[in-house]
Amino acid sequence: MKAMDEHLTTFPAEGVKSVVNMFKLKGITVGPKRIRRLLRLMCRETIYRRVNLNKSGKREYIKHYLLKHLQIERSNQVWYTDITYIPMPHGFMYLTAYMDVYSRKIIGWSLSNTMTVDWCLEVMEQATAKHGNPAIINSDQGCQYTSAKWHKFMNDRSIQISMDGKGHALDNVWIERFGRSIKYNHIYLNPFEDVLELWKGIDRYIRYYNYKIHQGTNDIPAQRYLASVKSAA
Repeated sequence: MKAMDEHLTTFPAEGVKSVVNMFKLKGITVGPKRIRRLLRLMCRETIYRRVNLNKSGKREYIKHYLLKHLQIERSNQVWYTDITYIPMPHGFMYLTAYMDVYSRKIIGWSLSNTMTVDWCLEVMEQATAKHGNPAIINSDQGCQYTSAKWHKFMNDRSIQISMDGKGHALDNVWIERFGRSIKYNHIYLNPFEDVLELWKGIDRYIRYYNYKIHQGTNDIPAQRYLASVKSAA
């Protein structure tokens, strides 16, 4: 799974056959059924356009993508969230993070060994308690976000729900780039022996990330976020 994650972090559009062939070149024989099972376990999905016949969650909770022509001009206008697989020496963990799109600041994150909606909402509740509510929250169509609990939480706080289109690789690009960056720039360079070490390492990296110049905005995420919030007050 670690080898698959490293490969797909670099080449996210490759599918099951490409992964099978990648292992074949390494001299490892593995079948497509096992690759598909591990991809589901890792919460990984091949990126390509296709007819949308299957849904990850309940149809009544799947929402449209609201950001296509939206001008994002201030902090707390749009937050993005995603879940990333984190390999460990003897297993794996999941990282969820919330990003303010305007500033690119990571405003909330957490580690877990399961991907439950309660876990995602706990992190969201902590982030909103500290930073206030966003106008829009964007996510993929995973079962955590297409659930009654997720929608009730957002509706109770008048937060609009936006979701990526199936097979649309660029809808959630900013938070996905963060996931790739933290893996290649930190986790793969600093293998962690246990969850506590991993948590401390991610905490250090996010603090560093929030206070360095972001190439996309040419600004420091934490400072850009604060300046926008103050100007709106």
